[in-house]
Amino acid sequence: MTGSWDREVDVLVAGTGAAGMTAAITAADRGRSVLVVESTDRWGGTTMRSGGGLWMPNNPVMKRRGIADSREEALTYLEAAIGPVDSIGPASSQARREAFVDTIPELVNRLEQLGVRWAVAKDYPDYYPDRPGGKIGRGIESKPFDAKKLGDWRKTSRTGDSIPAPMQTDDVWLLMRAWSSWSGFFRGAGFVFRTLGGLVTGKHLYGFGGGLMLQLGCIAKQQGTEILLNAPLTELVKDESGRVVGAVVAAPGGALRIRARRGVILGAGGFAANTEWRQRYHGIPGYTSAAEGDLGTAIEAGVEAGADVALLDDAWWGASVPVPGKQAMFVLNERSDPFSLVVDQSGARYLNESESYIDFGHHLLERNEVSPANPSWLVVEKRHRQRYMFGALLGDGKLLFREGVAVKADTLEELGEKMGVDRATFAATIARFNGLARGGVDLDFGRGRTAYDRYYSDPRVKPNPNLAALEKGPFTAVQLVPGDLGTKGGLLTDEHARVLDASGAVIEGLYAAGNTTASVMGRTYPGPGSTIGPAAVFGYLAAVHAATAAEAPVSEAPAAEGPASEAPASETATASAESEPVEVPAV
Repeated sequence: MTGSWDREVDVLVAGTGAAGMTAAITAADRGRSVLVVESTDRWGGTTMRSGGGLWMPNNPVMKRRGIADSREEALTYLEAAIGPVDSIGPASSQARREAFVDTIPELVNRLEQLGVRWAVAKDYPDYYPDRPGGKIGRGIESKPFDAKKLGDWRKTSRTGDSIPAPMQTDDVWLLMRAWSSWSGFFRGAGFVFRTLGGLVTGKHLYGFGGGLMLQLGCIAKQQGTEILLNAPLTELVKDESGRVVGAVVAAPGGALRIRARRGVILGAGGFAANTEWRQRYHGIPGYTSAAEGDLGTAIEAGVEAGADVALLDDAWWGASVPVPGKQAMFVLNERSDPFSLVVDQSGARYLNESESYIDFGHHLLERNEVSPANPSWLVVEKRHRQRYMFGALLGDGKLLFREGVAVKADTLEELGEKMGVDRATFAATIARFNGLARGGVDLDFGRGRTAYDRYYSDPRVKPNPNLAALEKGPFTAVQLVPGDLGTKGGLLTDEHARVLDASGAVIEGLYAAGNTTASVMGRTYPGPGSTIGPAAVFGYLAAVHAATAAEAPVSEAPAAEGPASEAPASETATASAESEPVEVPAV
């Protein structure tokens, strides 16, 4: 140990989701000593509870399946989906877009060499497939993985947040109609056989985010990397030159001063679970699907070290059902399948129910500025309930009806009364919608127009698989709020994932990736896995750069300042959630 440092490593990584674990694996793979710190008592982050997809244009897995793509098409699509660079700002600079696209083959291949088994979601379209460069099949994911391979690491993972079954992305759209179509039935049967096969052979198979994170965790364990739990990073330490040379971590036994000879990488998520920050930057308390440790502590530490920020007013939005006393439930197929529509609190329709979830969230919030729409109502009829899965009603139906989050009636008139919408407006909305549905063309909002819309649909419904009239009772309405998969604003970084200050200069020794950063995807969501894909890519780039960086000069660690350095981990995490947010530039 040197000076007053408690520990020394080459690279210190904060966070154990896709960004942090990819960074840790890469730094260790480059021969550097690594310590990972996690603010909660379990590793895996929000990625563990996610779908686990990575949006990776021009990746080698899709090419092996015969799906054509190119660097040029990928960059063209990013321009068409996100918008011009000068309209978004430095978070989505041309250099960062190119770094993302150009690093994908190298990252995917190296993780595969280290043990990750990839699959391609061949049926899943980009979210704007009709725009220049749009494709189907750019998403990749982990193949189902046996959690038993993790040994004792499994006990401290977030497998409890993941589905304990070998489910993969393209299972979902067919399973959602498992009892309404032969294709759904056969897909469901195949899923059941895969699950039973794993059980018979003694395996505990996980797909989705669980499969991905367990595979990454297995690699990290094999590399000998240590994960310190209940240990939030509370402060970054700089030397006289302004370089970040370490950090203070609130470990269970007390504050640790950890020297990072080559760099600190922040991959600790955003601030989705910090109610006060959500109210300040988004104007709502937040209805997130992110992990409970998503409190913004890494962002705050970065800002206190001089970092600039962007996009704090945005999130990875999507419609969610507000389940009383529980985490909101994200909604996908339920709003896109036919025999459904969404209205605001006046009873008026205002969006394409089948559009991408981030567009849905943006439109709900924009509508709420002119007409109350938070919550909105998803209205479905008998055939929707009979044919398609509705996750929230399956799991918490009785609670939702008891608390008024869901209502049911034999007629639409009675349903409207229970919803509290304007009777005349709702009646006119239904009449207009039913007429469009019978004609098969949504002249108002274009529902069912793109391949993405039709991914969650019912091909038996003609002529538009997303559009069918609401005619048969009983009818059900369920509240929808602006949920999210996490926040997308944070520290500004460059194409090497180095953190930048307000002048655009690099803060030496400090890197960030994932939802701790302002997203390269700007204010949109180009395709399935546009959160996890860039998180992994820029976690990789951060580690590659840090691993080759010059070693920081030996220096004494400054004395700890303030209660954050002295409080035990559990107290520090609580204080972060309730404290005033750090002052940042207006957004």
